[in-house]
Amino acid sequence: MQWNAATVSSRCRTRQCGRTQIGLALGLASVLALAAAPAEAQSTEGMLGDGMVMYMQMGGNAGDGATLARTTGARDAAKAFGLELIEQYSAWQPETMLNHFREGLAASPTCIGIMGHPGSDAFADLVAEARSEGIVVTSGNAPLTELYKEHQAGGFGYAGVDLYTGGYITGQSMVAQGLGSGDKALVYGLLSEAERGQSTLGLKTALEEAGLSVDYLEISPEVNSDSSLVVPILAAYLANNPDVKAIGTQHGGVTAFIPKALEDAGKQPGDVVVGGIDLAPATIDGLEDGWISTVLDQQLYLQGFLPVTQCVLSARYGFTGLFTNTGSGTVTPQTIGALIPLIEKGIR
Repeated sequence: MQWNAATVSSRCRTRQCGRTQIGLALGLASVLALAAAPAEAQSTEGMLGDGMVMYMQMGGNAGDGATLARTTGARDAAKAFGLELIEQYSAWQPETMLNHFREGLAASPTCIGIMGHPGSDAFADLVAEARSEGIVVTSGNAPLTELYKEHQAGGFGYAGVDLYTGGYITGQSMVAQGLGSGDKALVYGLLSEAERGQSTLGLKTALEEAGLSVDYLEISPEVNSDSSLVVPILAAYLANNPDVKAIGTQHGGVTAFIPKALEDAGKQPGDVVVGGIDLAPATIDGLEDGWISTVLDQQLYLQGFLPVTQCVLSARYGFTGLFTNTGSGTVTPQTIGALIPLIEKGIR
């Protein structure tokens, strides 16, 4: 039987009910009715990030093609949540990233967003110290798997590409441009860099599995910081290896300068299949002009927006760290046109 006030009144007309009994019965009916009613959704008053401060590592140099969309995403998220964002640029130098973490730690912010280039061992003690002080730490662009496992419960997340898979996808897309078994390819990468090297490994493996003969060159720290220095290096390689059919990299800055190196070596658009990463302005030109065949799209905007979101939700509500793969597809000369308006706005 469903109990309500009408039921109580009806039953009391058919039997003796004292005033106390009637009051208790009506009270019980009211409690049951409240329990059965759907709860109303609550909304936090004010901005979720109000009063929060986040130090966030952006990667390269302010405004460069491999960094701009990440900065835009982080700024948009900070604005949406009402959080104060402190941007840090490292020219991709691991030691600078570690120093930036120390600067953030000294300021006792709500959160610190880091990049994985220095590796888990280098960051371990710093992250542990930050966590002991109640600072939320999260990561992006290059993973820190061991730290993610250790500190996920405290909000340590990852927003970036699954590196090996991203490199492998790029290699497969290069092969699809007409490469065949026995063709010679160059992979220019960072196999020496802890987890970051997994993207280079994935690229190299995809080409080798397709039967290509693969040369490998390591990106120097100097080129890692100033990608324009790659032009004479690749031009010299091409002069000594005129039969090379493909060049692949997973470095966004290097990708942007490959067309210049090809031109300096006397090549024409389409002579060499080029696979790279990110959508810097020069890379877009390379795609449109046929110098670049395919690039992995990391959707860098998400690598800025999501760490800020992670910071706010973990600091405000205690949410655990989320692992988000921000890139799983490539852009080719046939598909770049639709993205141009968003790229020009610093979003893609």
